[in-house]
Amino acid sequence: MKPVRTVIFAKAPLPGLAKTRLIPALGAQGAADLARRMLLRAVQEAYSANLGPIELCVTPAPTEPVWRTLPLPAALQWTEQGQGDLGERMARAAQRVLDCGEAVLLTGTDCPGLKAAQLQQAAGALRCCDATLVPAFDGGYVLLGLKRFHRSLFEGIAWSTDSVAKETVQRLKQLEWSVQHLPMLHDIDQPEDLKWL
Repeated sequence: MKPVRTVIFAKAPLPGLAKTRLIPALGAQGAADLARRMLLRAVQEAYSANLGPIELCVTPAPTEPVWRTLPLPAALQWTEQGQGDLGERMARAAQRVLDCGEAVLLTGTDCPGLKAAQLQQAAGALRCCDATLVPAFDGGYVLLGLKRFHRSLFEGIAWSTDSVAKETVQRLKQLEWSVQHLPMLHDIDQPEDLKWL
């Protein structure tokens, strides 16, 4: 079994940068405060899962002062998301991790329901499958686990739409990869999602 690296994608929890679609309901500062809490929770759950290295893949760069204001574990590894759409950024991270001989769990900070148990289940699925997916009720996904890389999983997808998970599953089928689907969870993206907190 390959070691499993959890890569958490995160925006700095700054007003006007993070969770902007929640600003109408929470205001810019309220949305940033929620983003901060969800980021800290995502990191905490990843550590509780105890799967292997945990990497925070961030924008802006890890050298920005805002990151030093967060009470994050010293052992956390940091990388920069870099340029491009979400697919390009995730593809770079996934390929880098997989090229180093690790399996990867790609996730974000938008799903408070993604707990240590689900992370462990996703990592366990990679013992027998090429990929695992935790779909979101909004049509996206909250986690993609891979032990192989193929660029088609990240290119030409209409990110932040209700077709992301369906399109990803279709591409996994085209690759003839084995996939384990895990139970669907709620993302917190829009004001109507706040009831799932």
